Amino acid sequence: MAMKYIDIGANLTDPMFQGCYGGTQKHEPDLHIVLERAWQQGLQKIIVTAGCLKDVDEALELAFKDERIYTTVGTHPTRCEEFVSDPEGYYDQLRSRIKANRTKVLAVGECGLDYDRLQFCGRETQRLYFEKQLELAAEFKLPLFLHMRNAAEDFMSILERNRDKIEECGGGVVHSFTGTLEEAQRILAFGGLYIGLNGCSLKTEENAEVVRKLPNDRIMLETDCPWCGIRPSHAGHKHVTTKFPTVKKKEKWTAESLIDGRCEPCQISQVLESIAGIKQEPKEELAALYYQNTLDLFFGTAESKE
Repeated sequence: MAMKYIDIGANLTDPMFQGCYGGTQKHEPDLHIVLERAWQQGLQKIIVTAGCLKDVDEALELAFKDERIYTTVGTHPTRCEEFVSDPEGYYDQLRSRIKANRTKVLAVGECGLDYDRLQFCGRETQRLYFEKQLELAAEFKLPLFLHMRNAAEDFMSILERNRDKIEECGGGVVHSFTGTLEEAQRILAFGGLYIGLNGCSLKTEENAEVVRKLPNDRIMLETDCPWCGIRPSHAGHKHVTTKFPTVKKKEKWTAESLIDGRCEPCQISQVLESIAGIKQEPKEELAALYYQNTLDLFFGTAESKE
């Protein structure tokens, strides 16, 4: 039986899927080809990651073109300066996007804290508007799509003092996890939270050791494409068995090939293979478990949100 996947974190609004890299057009837009490759690889659903209002509007446009595509609504920690000039107005715009699109919006996020990139947004602003977005999740009873980078103490403190809201919204997932085992254990001990794994979660032997110890009933798969592919230098790469035709240079693009360095949703199979290799468990069993975890969090009430 073919394995089924849900990519919980795909940045499909990124200009790379329109053939544009760093502001320069390198090849024709190919998102339709990227999606077709994904469906052929066993993707059943894709949740587009939105990190600001502009992303939300573009993601909703995509989602309404295909019943298998959904989106988050929220503001990434590095984009929280967008709140500052009109906090209530910005919040109300996020809220209105959720209210008007209940069947397509599956989570509030991407929200959280990122202390690795403070040049984009300071700690205080990040903390303030992370906490503010928890109100959206509670109001609409939507799970959270969470981001945590080098900020575990403040991140967990905010979750702890908003435990009532987290319980009301049904929990969430800390995506693209690259933290320590202790941080993972704190997240899981909180209750109601899952951990999302992609190529960035599989870089080092230390990462692999953390993944090996994560409980399977708390794991979800993602690509975070076009970022976070599994590179040959990654500890998890030795377990990858699925290969795709790939061109090294963007200008050499063809419809049949992936571009080296631009991750695609179809590569979610490589994430699974890497995790299965690290854990030394059958990938078919893990695929079914992770698929069900994702259905449980994001799609348990999807049919009744009309």
